[in-house]
Amino acid sequence: MSVSQINRVFIARLAGTAVFDPNGDPVGKVRDAVATLRSNNQPPRILGLVVEVPLRRRVFVPITRVTSIESGAVVITGLVNMRRFEARAGELLVLGELLDRSINLIESGEAVVVEDMGMEQTRTGDWFVNRVHIMKKGSGLRRKGATSTVQWEEVTGFALPEHNQGVTNLLSTISNLRAADLAAVIQDLAPKRRVEVARALDDERLADVLQEMDEAERVALLAELEGERAADVLGEMDPDDAADLLREVGEEKAQVLIDLMEPEDAEDVLRLMTYEDYSAGGMMTTEPIVMSADYSVADALASVRAREVSPALASQVFVCRQPLETPTGRYIGMVHYQRLLREPPSTLLGSIVDTDTQGLNPNASLHEVSSYLASYNLLSVPVVDANERLLGAVTVDDVLDHLLPENWRLEHRDSTRGTGPKLNLSDVAGSEVSEEDLELDNQMEEEAR
Repeated sequence: MSVSQINRVFIARLAGTAVFDPNGDPVGKVRDAVATLRSNNQPPRILGLVVEVPLRRRVFVPITRVTSIESGAVVITGLVNMRRFEARAGELLVLGELLDRSINLIESGEAVVVEDMGMEQTRTGDWFVNRVHIMKKGSGLRRKGATSTVQWEEVTGFALPEHNQGVTNLLSTISNLRAADLAAVIQDLAPKRRVEVARALDDERLADVLQEMDEAERVALLAELEGERAADVLGEMDPDDAADLLREVGEEKAQVLIDLMEPEDAEDVLRLMTYEDYSAGGMMTTEPIVMSADYSVADALASVRAREVSPALASQVFVCRQPLETPTGRYIGMVHYQRLLREPPSTLLGSIVDTDTQGLNPNASLHEVSSYLASYNLLSVPVVDANERLLGAVTVDDVLDHLLPENWRLEHRDSTRGTGPKLNLSDVAGSEVSEEDLELDNQMEEEAR
């Protein structure tokens, strides 16, 4: 179905739809639509779509680039500017900012909640939001009221500031995203909406999201949470990530949050905060898989399968003497996951333990840790104290976090609104893009916005 044949597209249902170029190659996924409000309660104009492309970069695609919207597919063409999307003054994210708003029916004055927005194309080829799917407030024991779709002109209140906007419908469109992708979505929201979404997430989900956010933005978001809620979220984070975040919020604020944390969680975090950030102790997690030599292969595989264990930590089981909580008894060695798969379930870990892999000192530098991982092809390395007790383990993803430049998650953000790289989606494979083409494309994008 071509664009000219479409009568109406509901934007919340469009979210997550795959985007393709004219050759059928995948480009990304639709995450939102960009609109601008107009005077006299006229329907907002759709300027374009926010499309998430590889490396979690969200870019702006002018609506004029959309050539086809079908079931489960959006096709775009032309040159798409690959600089990271940032909303300009007067621009609104339809899903991020308009969904869940409380508005009023003009005829009756009744308060309703926005559940979705429908955009339609006019004869001139322009797209406007002229349908609003609403839900009335429930009565009695009914938690949800009746729903209906009305014309944009039948409601009012979108231009008014919303102080306690809900997030139910917005969360339903992004609930299946991985933590890293959800973090990218939240970072693109207006500050007010960012806080509203964070408060609506459960502690474990928010902890996962904070671990994937840029340092400055996660500090700002944590500051918006009430003290006890912030402490609960820190308790759900990996101890090394919680320690990193507490280092960033300042000593006074960190001490307040630590006092509010559960003693067991606070103990692990405080221990990590005594080490330098770029040392083995500062990067390690205090919760690797630890077992004694008399555990079986079956026991080890059961622990490796646990949902909360990361792939890097699941690659090795550390064998130690009692006690098995870090800091443990004397570190003996490790058993690799592949070795576990090759042995009968009843085999004891003590008979297959690799004693050649020695632990690193907690003061070992980032260079020493990364060199050790590379030299022995490991995904995690044990960290031991002077008495050969296991303190924790440094995983390869922790090392990468420290090797990459600061704020690496935002490396594709442009410091200016200048021209970014272009993705050529023309039908001519391998055709070169001239400077004149790029300049013309910039002019067309400016006109669209």
